[in-house]
Amino acid sequence: MVNVPVQRMSQLMAKTLRDDPADAEVLSHKLLVRAGYVRRTAAGIWSWLPLGKKVLANVERIVREEMDAIGAQEVLLPAILPREPYEATGRWEEYGPELFRLQDRKGGDYLLGPTHEEIFTLLVKDQASSYKDLPVILYQIQTKFRDEARPRAGILRGREFLMKDSYSFDTEDDGLARSYALHREAYQKIFARLGLDYRICAATAGAMGGSKSEEFLAPAEAGEDTFADCPRCDFAANTEAITYELKPVDASQVPAAEDIPTPDTPTIETLAAHLGVPASATLKNLLVKVDGEIVAVGVPGDREVDMDKVEAHFAPAVVELVTEADFTARPDLVRGYVGPQGLGKVTYIADPRVAPGTAWITGANKPGTHTRNVVAGRDFEVGEYVDVVVVQEGDPCPKCGTGLVLDRAIEIGHIFQLGRKYTDALKLDVLGQNGKPVRVTMGSYGVGVSRAVAALAEQTADDKGLCWPREVAPADVHVVAAGKALQTELALDISGKLAAAGVRVLVDDRAGVSPGVKFTDSELIGVPQILVAGRRAADGVVELKDRRTGEREELTVEEAVARLTA
Repeated sequence: MVNVPVQRMSQLMAKTLRDDPADAEVLSHKLLVRAGYVRRTAAGIWSWLPLGKKVLANVERIVREEMDAIGAQEVLLPAILPREPYEATGRWEEYGPELFRLQDRKGGDYLLGPTHEEIFTLLVKDQASSYKDLPVILYQIQTKFRDEARPRAGILRGREFLMKDSYSFDTEDDGLARSYALHREAYQKIFARLGLDYRICAATAGAMGGSKSEEFLAPAEAGEDTFADCPRCDFAANTEAITYELKPVDASQVPAAEDIPTPDTPTIETLAAHLGVPASATLKNLLVKVDGEIVAVGVPGDREVDMDKVEAHFAPAVVELVTEADFTARPDLVRGYVGPQGLGKVTYIADPRVAPGTAWITGANKPGTHTRNVVAGRDFEVGEYVDVVVVQEGDPCPKCGTGLVLDRAIEIGHIFQLGRKYTDALKLDVLGQNGKPVRVTMGSYGVGVSRAVAALAEQTADDKGLCWPREVAPADVHVVAAGKALQTELALDISGKLAAAGVRVLVDDRAGVSPGVKFTDSELIGVPQILVAGRRAADGVVELKDRRTGEREELTVEEAVARLTA
């Protein structure tokens, strides 16, 4: 049995606070600071204090054990990385301002790694020369960096964060699928052991590239991701990844397009009110610039354009809204009265809801005038169909048609089938069984280790404070000495016995601190079991309290030790 050192609060470098930090917006930020787990160093940069470091280390341990279980090999790569590999893949520019860039004294360009696909690819290129060297899964647990414009929510969205990133390398697509499945199963085990409530959702690949992608999302009010869940079938997806089939309709009975006077109706709301029609009967045309070129985006008038989806579609191009100066330079574009028919030299993309055969009321490209009976595919052509509307509660499930339910969530993991994007750019080949070069295929898999701590705090806390699952808690039991010398002596004695049996103990032996403050702190800190040496200490009786349920029980010291070491 391992004798675990007792953590004594009289010696612990961690001060609890009664009040929430002034800049705290979310629950995890408030409680992790108040309970003495973290402290702010600068905007988006955090220091982990002893209790917080223990929780972080426990999350790391669980992640490491499950990665090792699938045969992954742990390495540690540098955080300061050269520019050239990222330039070869295009990500030096694609990452934009979120990438921390720096120069050495000789003017050489470097970056602080946000993720390591390029460097792992080069490592395998150096180490593997034959199909016999593959497949291989490599991983690291390392600090990553992202220059967030507005760091917020404590450790949920920082500029520096701890992450597990792993990468699989296979010679064939079937092998990639197997590596992906191994990670998917490992992640389910990781998050189950952490005690997190989560959903596996279809996702977009974003700047990572590749084909198949899934997110592991932990539902929480503080989440920055919105996901859709079907109450009937197993469909779940990030709203940015939801797509619908294009369903053309018959427009043979729709009359010819006809201009109608609509003075002072530059918005969907004013147009619908003027004509006495629902907004859904109108066609909204949003103008954006993509690397300076004007593009029109068509959606039903009762829907909003999701700019994140538009930006993702055109990435890495820069997307921005048109300005008054743009309208001045293009007199053929009439603000408030733009229609897709007769747009001229403007690329037109539309949501699948603007399917061929659908008829609309839309701008006539003339001031104070709209056109009705404008039919997609008859009166105008859509250059490309892209799902670009903001998903709403009740939108049909793409799989079964049931109304979707929306919820906020924290992204705690993401897995990608990257394919050959990075191995093509960096020319990673091995000799195949036939002696000819084979281009290697990759997968990339991430777990937000520090973010998982915040997600746990968000999901498990109550009105009294943090409430950790046992496997990640900084201790198994929080022993409280309720003031007097006899009680402190008993608390230290029972703490020693528990530690000798391998139980992780945090004991509040602070002198001059009232019992009320100690009890409040024990609930704020959130260790699963609280053991109080109180009024019956002289009789050798203590009180055991379950932090989550609040259930209390008086036990002798021997009974308490037996219970907690069982």
